[in-house]
Formats: sequence, C-alpha cells, structure tokens
Amino acid sequence: MTRSDAAPTTVAPVATGPDPTERIDALLRDLRSSRTGLTDREARRRLVQVGPNQLERRGGRAWPRELARQFTHPLALLLWAAAGLAWAVGIVPVAIAVLIVIVINAGFAFAQERHAERAVEALAAYLPRRARVLRDRSVADIEATDLVPGDVLIISEGERISADARVLDGGIEVDMSALTGESMPVYRSADLADAGVPLLHARDLVFSGTTCTEGEARAVVYATGMRSELGRIAALSERVRRDESPLEHQVRRVAWLIALVSVALGAAFIPLATLGAGLSFVNAVVFAVGLLVGNVPEGLLPVITLALGIGVRELARRGAVMKRLSAVETLGSTDVICTDKTGTLTENRMRVVVAHTAGGRFDFAPDHAPARHVTLDRMAAAMTACNNARVTGSGDHLPSGDPTEVALLETAVALGFPVDENLRRQRRIRQFHFDSARKRMSTLDAGASGARVIHAKGAPEAVLPLCVLELDSQGRPVSLTSARRRQLNDVVDELARRGLRVLAVAERALDDGEPDPTRPDDAERGLTLLGVVAMEDPPRAEVADAVAACHTAGIRIIVITGDHGLTAAAVAAQVGITRAEPVIVTGAELDRMSEDDLDRLLAGGADLIFARSSPEAKLRIADALRAAGHVVAMTGDGVNDAPALRRADIGIAMGRSGTDVAREAAIMVLTDDNFATITAAIRAGRRVYVNIRKFIFYIFAHATPEIVPFLVFALSGGAVPLPLTVLQLLSFDVGTETLPALALGREPAEPGLMHQPPRPSGEPVIRARMLLRAWLFLGVLCAGLAMAGFFFVLLRAGWHPGAPTGPGTPLHHAYQQATTMTLLGMVTGQIGTAFAARTEHASLRSIGVFSNPLLLWGIAFELAFTAAIIYLPPLHALLGTAALTPAMLAFTAPFPLIVWGADEFRRWLIRRRTGAREPGAERVRLSV
Repeated sequence: MTRSDAAPTTVAPVATGPDPTERIDALLRDLRSSRTGLTDREARRRLVQVGPNQLERRGGRAWPRELARQFTHPLALLLWAAAGLAWAVGIVPVAIAVLIVIVINAGFAFAQERHAERAVEALAAYLPRRARVLRDRSVADIEATDLVPGDVLIISEGERISADARVLDGGIEVDMSALTGESMPVYRSADLADAGVPLLHARDLVFSGTTCTEGEARAVVYATGMRSELGRIAALSERVRRDESPLEHQVRRVAWLIALVSVALGAAFIPLATLGAGLSFVNAVVFAVGLLVGNVPEGLLPVITLALGIGVRELARRGAVMKRLSAVETLGSTDVICTDKTGTLTENRMRVVVAHTAGGRFDFAPDHAPARHVTLDRMAAAMTACNNARVTGSGDHLPSGDPTEVALLETAVALGFPVDENLRRQRRIRQFHFDSARKRMSTLDAGASGARVIHAKGAPEAVLPLCVLELDSQGRPVSLTSARRRQLNDVVDELARRGLRVLAVAERALDDGEPDPTRPDDAERGLTLLGVVAMEDPPRAEVADAVAACHTAGIRIIVITGDHGLTAAAVAAQVGITRAEPVIVTGAELDRMSEDDLDRLLAGGADLIFARSSPEAKLRIADALRAAGHVVAMTGDGVNDAPALRRADIGIAMGRSGTDVAREAAIMVLTDDNFATITAAIRAGRRVYVNIRKFIFYIFAHATPEIVPFLVFALSGGAVPLPLTVLQLLSFDVGTETLPALALGREPAEPGLMHQPPRPSGEPVIRARMLLRAWLFLGVLCAGLAMAGFFFVLLRAGWHPGAPTGPGTPLHHAYQQATTMTLLGMVTGQIGTAFAARTEHASLRSIGVFSNPLLLWGIAFELAFTAAIIYLPPLHALLGTAALTPAMLAFTAPFPLIVWGADEFRRWLIRRRTGAREPGAERVRLSV
C-alpha cells in the first residue's frame, strides 16, 4: 500500500486549504486523505474544526431596526415633539391624534418597504440534504452538512454536488449554469487535469450547488461551506450593501430641512408669542403644536409610498416585478444598462438557419424546411445520433435540453427524419463527451444493418482537420482537397461574421474487424465531412425598438455576457446596441486592467462588450460605473450574478430562466426575461419621478395656509381667536389631502418623456423654484382666501378684536362656523392647487382638464369628506366645527377658480417670456 493510499492520520487539514489543481497525490497528501476516504472518527474531528458544510448568514434580524427607522424619520420626530408638547399641557386628544398619525405613517411605510434579504437562504437551497461518501472504506449515506475536506464523494447522474471536489476517477457531465451562466453542460474527468486556469474552468474539478446530468465519478472534497465557490458568492452577497435610493435620500434631506425650519420658527415665535404678544403658556404651547403640525406634511410619506406602490403594480402588469418601492423612481434616473445577451436580448432558443454540404446551400425558415437531399438526410441522421437532447416520444414531440442540441433535433424533425430517444439509446455503444479543449463530441452507434458508425459534431476548426473525405452531392465519399478546405473555411468565416454559431458534422464507419475505440482520439480520426450547419439565437423582435428608445433617452447600454465576444457583438449590432465597431473586452483582459484603466475605458464613448465575464468582473464594472456617478441597472440570472445585482442601483433578475438566488438578490424581476420590459420600466420610472414632483408641490403648497392661522393668532396676542384648531388641521392633512395627491401620482406620461437625457442622480426632487411657487405664491394666495372666509363669518356676527369666543359666549357658535369656514377655504383652495399642480409650464387646456379622471374622483371624495365634517353632528363635537349657511358656501365657491386662474396666468406670462407657445413644445418642456 502506497503512502497516498494509507488510512488517514488524526492530523486535520490546514485552515488555509490546499491548491485543488496540484497533482492528485500531492492534493491527497495535503488533505491528509486517500482514495479510500476518511474514517468516521477522523471525519467527526474535522467537522469540529472546520464546521458544518453549510452557508452562514452574518448579522441578525434586520426588521426591528427597519421598523425603528420609520419611527425616527425626521418628519416623525417633529410629530413626536408636537405630541409631547400637547401631552405636557394636557391637550390629550391632540396628543393621541398625532400619535395615531405617527403609527399609521410608520406602519404603512414599513409594510410597503419590508423585504427580507433571503439571498443566502436561497443559495443554501442549492446544497443537497444527503451525500454519499466513502467512510471506513465503505459507502455511507450521510447528511451533506457533515461533509469535510478529505471526504471522497460518490457522484451519480441526477445528483446535486454537495461540496467543491477534485475528480479521482470516472467522468461526468455537470450543469454549471448556476455558477457560470453557461447553459451547456460540461464534462469533468480525472483524465482532464488542468493547471494555471481559473478554478471554474478546470476540467477535473466539480463544485457545490451544481448538478451531475450524466455519468458517475468519485471525487475528493477540498472545500466545504463558506470556503466553497458557492460560499464565496454568498460572502460577496452578504458584504455588498444597498445604498439609500436617490428618492429616499432626497426625502430625508427635505425632512431635515422641514425640521430645521420648524424648529427655527418655533424658537423665533414662541418667545414672541409669550413675551411680545402676551399669550399664556398654554396658548403658546398650542401655537407651537400647531406650528409643528402645520409644517409637517403628514401625507407626504404615505402618498409617496402609495404612488410608488401603484407604480409597482403597473410595472408588474407589464412584466417587471419591483421588490423595493423607491426603486421605481430610481429607474427614472438610470443612465447605464448592463445587460446579458442570452434570453434578454435574444429568445434563448437556437434555430438552424442554413446548412452547407457538397450538395449546396440549404436555407431553413421558421416555417419552411428545404427539400430532402441525400447529404441533408445523412447529416440529420448524424445530428440525431450525436445528441443528448431529450424527447418525450417520437415524431413531432418537441425536445428539451441544451438549446444547441434541441435546435439540431428540431431540424431533423423538420427534414422528416424520425427522432426516437429510445432507439437512439439502444443503438448508442459509447459516447465521448464534449469538452472545451477538444471542442467536439462524438458517439459510437450501431446502425440498422449492424454496422458501427462514429458520429461527430463540433467547432469547424476542431472537426475539419480530422476529416479526410467529404460526402459529395450524390452521397458518395470523395477526397477533401485543399481547395475545398479553403472554400469551407471561407463559408465558416462568412457565417461567423453574421453572428451565427457554426458546427461541423462528420461520420466514420468502422471496419468489421476494427475494435470499438476507447479514447476520443481513436474515434475522431479519418472522418468523412457531412457538412456545416449554422444556428442563431434570434433577437427578440421588440428589443430593437426598446434599444432605440434607450439611445434616444440618453441611456448607455453595455453588454456583459459569459458568451464569446464575437457572438455577442453580432447580436448587439443586430438590435442596434452597437452603432460602430465595439470594443470587446474578455474576462482575462479585464482582470489585467487596473482601476484607472477600467475607469478610462468606461468613460470613453466606445460601445463596450464584456465577454466571458466572471462574477467579480460584473461586480467590479458596477462599482466603477457607480463611482463615476452613474445610476446602473444590471441584469443577471445565475447564482454568480447575485453580488453584482445587489451592488447595482437596479438589480434585474430573469423570472423565467433566472435562479432563485438571482431573484432574491435583485430589486426587479422580469417575468418575461425581456429587455424591452426594462425600457418600459424606465419610462414608468421617469413618469413616476415627474408625478412625485407634482404631488410634493401640491402638498407643500398647503404649508403656508396651515401655518398662517397660528401666526395670526400668535401675532395678535390672542386678540384674534385661533382660526383653525389642531384637530381640524390634522383632518385637513390626513383626510382631504391624500386622495388628490395620489391622483396626481397617476398623471399620464407626457410626450417627450423618453426624449430627454437621464436626470443627474443628485438632482433634488425639490428645488428652490418649486418652493417659491408653493409657499410664496399659491400658498400665500390660499392662506389669504382662507383667512378672508374666517373673518367674513366673524365680522358678520359682530365680532371685534379681543371679543370672547369661548364656550358659553354669544359668539362661540359663530367662532365654530368661522374655523369651519377656514377649513373649507383651505379645501377649496386645495382644489385649485390640484389643477395647477398638473403642469409646471403648459396650460391646463393643452393637457386636458379631464385627462386624469382619478383626480376628479379624489376631489369628489375631498368635498364629500369636508361636507361630513361640516354637517355631521358627531364630527362637530370631535373637531369643533359647525354647519355653514348657503351664503358662506357661496363665498368660498370661487376659490378654486381664483387659485387655478392665478397660476394659469403666471404660466402664461412665463410662456410668453420664453416663447414656448406651442402645446407640443410646452408638454415636452414639462418633462424636463
């Protein structure tokens, strides 16, 4: 017994781990293992040292912190202060009402934004529960979590691999798409040792989370748990943290601005109210509470959340499921899309388009096959035999499996060739698997007459040199001359330049006395060329228009794919992504680039295609783009894409072809895997941003009329009674404001929305011009109208400054009517503000008065709610309101027209000064 075959000692493997690509005897020595595996006692010792074979999540539960954050938002802190002041002086109903508003806001926002980060849990689902190993020189079925380095795994067809391992003997086909994104199964064998290549490309290594699709092998485990490739991706996903979205950042900034303004006003006016105006301490506190509540737009957060939620539902109907509300707005500022090729730009369905044989060129249309020909029949027979795609029966049953092999079988069916999986299995004697070094696959099959035939297919550069004969147009083998080889090479080059995937198909009949070949080199020699076949993965029909819309909107598209660069370049040119000769950067070239080199490459104006990209490469590209100030959308479908999806501003996973891990890591999931859906989502994001600005302006326009009544009360020293109570103010903020604001969030998309460049990510959603228009123009106008209604009622009742209006006094009922009139004046002014907010420059006529029916319904609800406050006795007692007379109602009836008319006149003056008179031009300008 050699040293490498000896039973392992009690020494455990080193923590740093061995090099899995070193010579197998050296690897076994470093692992302190052997081809017969570990003893059970040694395995238990190692399990204590290295830990279980499972993926671990760092950190604890995040939801308590997220919920607490909703209660500590700057706007919430202001309301906490208002509730505390009201409670301190015994105004308990006001304090309770404010607390209810805080809880509703926080709970609503938390419920909408809550999304547990389950990426690691989804990754863990890739690990099987059980594994077969050699323990104590016999096969044992154990928990997969008990695997340790040094264990010898037994891998069979259909099993998911439990750990990273080096193949000791046997050969298997492995589906590694979860790690590499490549759909083609790869062949792994102990005979294909590689060194100096990336681990995922080493042909004698297998990895946890991948699946054995065919064959059987034994492999020694060298990495488990978080030390495996799957664990490395999990660690990357855990380390990558999402930043605050632009909208979240700007709303928080605005909230702090409001908080500072409120505190400053309170600090300035409370001394003035108590010392200069002579208010009592209780009245000064009432003033402070009113000032805080008046400054805080209670409806802002729930309305933004509701508007984003509606946007999410609309996008879901279009095929884009958003998992983070604020991401809808972020889409509007996206200026770079990093997209995969297969399935996103293309249909992910290979289709044969042309075949070249000595009998001529044969074109295949989706609904039409060429006429039968002897060379095509022989090629169809070879493509059917040298194929592992599965069929459910014979005849027209559609095959499933690798897209390339599926395309070959579909072509055989189209040519009328029988496809029977059972017959193929019965006739197959041996298979020589495809691998990236040979670039070909071959099978040894028994013919109907008992003759044995080698069928081969693969890359033309790998198959043509092995061919010495060619089937002529009559189906007879003839010598393959040098001139014919040059002609075939020209054909292959021409097809490749069109972005087609080209395969050569060949065969060789074995002589009667010739033994069955046992090695690929023995089988794949002296071949007879049957022809070359070219396939395409057709671009999606709608992608070209979507790409054109992105270019018009100033959005850059970068292709990042695991495919070959020339293939990706051809597809990119077909759909219009590349408009000149693209720069193709392979994964190896990117690895050699410094950060400065990469920054310069990305900053250039060239069309870029990153080919054969690794998970680290996608993450690195996303980081570089975001560091340069870009808002990045990144597509992905595999486990290996999870870190980059989390890093990007908008991670986009494929809903059909994507893995659970990618869907968990992403913010947006495409249910149709379609690039055009991304463009539609960006359009919706831009619309949401414009509409958010509209309803934020609408809400802010009410801050002035909410504050003015309390200022009048304070500055008069109490000679003017409080024109609006705190509870009435809260009913205005929460009850009448929300639905019209939400309706403004549903404004239709305006013409020219996708003809503007993306806005800078740091551009504030609230600008100085908006605040001036809201606070000092419409706000002052609405406040003046509301106060006019208040004094209209009081003066008609005989009031004079300083006259008592409290309970039991003759003027008390008139005072209740006057405060109700203030509330009604604010509501009617609010209606005019809603129509004014629909446009910033254009006239209301140009966009249509009735083009937003939801706003009309919102105003109808607002009026009905206000009527209930005015005329329902139970609400009189709660809010201190009183019924109004017809004359009072008539006084406020013109308020909406006055407010809207004043803003319409202002916009007309602006258009006259700037020369923007055409409605179309106005509507395009509005989207800026």
